Amino acid sequence: MIGVSTYLEAGARWGVWGLEAALLPVGYPRLVQRAGGLAAMLPPDDPEHAAAAVARLDGLVVAGGPDVDPVRYGAERDPRTGPPAPDRDVWELALIDAALAAGVPLLGICRGMQLLNVARGGTLVQHLDGHAEVVGVFGGHPVKPVPGTLYAAAVPEETTVPTYHHQAVDRLGEGLIPTAHAADGTVEAIELPSSPWVLGVQWHPEMGEDVRVMRALVQAAGG
Repeated sequence: MIGVSTYLEAGARWGVWGLEAALLPVGYPRLVQRAGGLAAMLPPDDPEHAAAAVARLDGLVVAGGPDVDPVRYGAERDPRTGPPAPDRDVWELALIDAALAAGVPLLGICRGMQLLNVARGGTLVQHLDGHAEVVGVFGGHPVKPVPGTLYAAAVPEETTVPTYHHQAVDRLGEGLIPTAHAADGTVEAIELPSSPWVLGVQWHPEMGEDVRVMRALVQAAGG
């Protein structure tokens, strides 16, 4: 059972209704399913419930989405940083802390990787050119793994990945190591070697055909 964090969106359309909704792009649960797992959606909740939620899971995915509020890592807001999502920030930071404390396998995707870095005391580059070339359209670029890492064990060769982001890891959080890079040196994956299985990737595997990263999470969750 792999839990995936979700969005809260105001005014989603349901036939004649416009209602607030907990939403998740279908690529996330489909990727979990294609990798052999069962997907469970985790809408934002009171952070005091995070440990109980994680205790019922075999693995956790923190999904992509809006920019992390710079207040979370003590930075001034860049004009190009998007609007904050405080409910998601608080809930997902609590989920990450709970997963790390319980040793539950954890995969952070895009925002999820950035939030993992922030949870460990790291900081972010608030705007990065060249990694989201057309608004609303996923691009792609090569990512090279660092040998001997979790990511390299799952994907040992350089590969082109689906990408759409404008923020990235700056100062690494405590205990985290970089485990893949783009050609321009951007950190594309991070890991926490002191935990059983913790990986963050900057790209969007749910938008591609390669299931190896998710399969590695599902296999770790089943172990």
